[in-house]
Amino acid sequence: MFRLFKHYIPKAVLLLALFDALLLMMAAEAAWVLRAHQIGMTVEPLYVRWIPMVSFALVVQLGMIGVGVYGTEALQSVRFALMRLLTAVSLGIILLATLYFVFPSVALWRSNLAYAMPLAVLGPILLRFAFTAALGGEAFRRRILVLGAGSRAGRIADLARSSSAGFNAVGFVAMTDEAPAVPAAVHRTKIDSLADHVVALNVGEVVLALEERRNALPLDDLLRIKTTGVHVNEISSFLERETGRVDLATVNPSWFIFSDGFTAGQRVSKVAKRLFDIVASLLVLLIMGPVVLIAAILVKLDSPGPALYRQRRVGLYGQPYDIFKLRSMRQDAEAGGKAIWAAEADPRITRIGRFLRMTRIDEIPQAWNVLKGEMSFVGPRPERPEFVQELEREIPYYAERHMVKPGLTGWAQINYPYGASIEDARCKLEYDLYYAKNYTPFLDLLILLQTLRVVLWPEGVR
Repeated sequence: MFRLFKHYIPKAVLLLALFDALLLMMAAEAAWVLRAHQIGMTVEPLYVRWIPMVSFALVVQLGMIGVGVYGTEALQSVRFALMRLLTAVSLGIILLATLYFVFPSVALWRSNLAYAMPLAVLGPILLRFAFTAALGGEAFRRRILVLGAGSRAGRIADLARSSSAGFNAVGFVAMTDEAPAVPAAVHRTKIDSLADHVVALNVGEVVLALEERRNALPLDDLLRIKTTGVHVNEISSFLERETGRVDLATVNPSWFIFSDGFTAGQRVSKVAKRLFDIVASLLVLLIMGPVVLIAAILVKLDSPGPALYRQRRVGLYGQPYDIFKLRSMRQDAEAGGKAIWAAEADPRITRIGRFLRMTRIDEIPQAWNVLKGEMSFVGPRPERPEFVQELEREIPYYAERHMVKPGLTGWAQINYPYGASIEDARCKLEYDLYYAKNYTPFLDLLILLQTLRVVLWPEGVR
């Protein structure tokens, strides 16, 4: 794993993205040269047109990130990657063609784009055929040794068996006499030297997955392993890195207190985030205002009741506020006055309401909440007070998500489908805590880009 601005990226994905960037610039150059020869124009030196080449590669690659070209499914299936890549390149070409009218010197000619588009698809797809075999092999998977053989070690074993795992668990060492949950575990007494065992297995990382550390932590062995250059990690931080979420089953208050992170409240980051929210919310309200107006008219025509409504939510530091939404349910959806989770194929949702939910148009009025400072563009989705009271009783650390300003989109929204149960809320909380702990403007940008994928492919919408 490569840590970029506090966010972990698999080295294989980073390497693939770098190759893609190179191929996209080559596609832009080839398109320029082909078009120049076609019209009999002299091909000037490369340094004259480096800006259009870089802009082409940058816009298309941002589109690739946004639609999920670097997601697990796309890395495992070339066919899936092709469909997402076609979408990304198409969106990129539309944006670049528009950009040409505003900044002609920055973008390729539209005739160049016609040649660049097929080349921009062909190059990365051929690259993925070459990567397909390697991604499933040992070349891009780290070798780890797990100290422990109980239920925690079993979770790592299950994770290692998934196709998206970036590591191989090459060994498990039972540190106590309790019956192991991992049958392949070797007891510590059968290993003469744990440090030599690590070297023999060519391990790059040792993960502590002990059920109870008291009298079971091999400090001398760990010191020897650490000084030989092998990384030593504990299970909570390991799972956070590998899954992109804070694992509530393995953390405790001291882990939160002493681990790095939770710096979203720093002054510079706070000011920069607020400035972005103000500019972005003004643009959204200005550009999407006509869309909201048309949607409001359709809501009124589709069912009786107001087109816009307010709903109480819990915001920063647990303070309540009202969000604005386009109504997507019948006016009597909660006739009894009790808050009800939305269910799959919920009969309370109107015909136009289902479309609004799938496209997230019903959420656009919340840009006003962003402009007022009650919300941010990126952050944990705010919940209703009735649900929060129940969730804080049932789920540990749930109140900690309110230490970050709620958002229109968030890390949980792009990684987990719509949830309407205590267990769903627990999983989403793990992603929200990861966001709060590892916040950087880079992570916000990544979330905003990948929100495009959620809008285009609305999985789990209710």
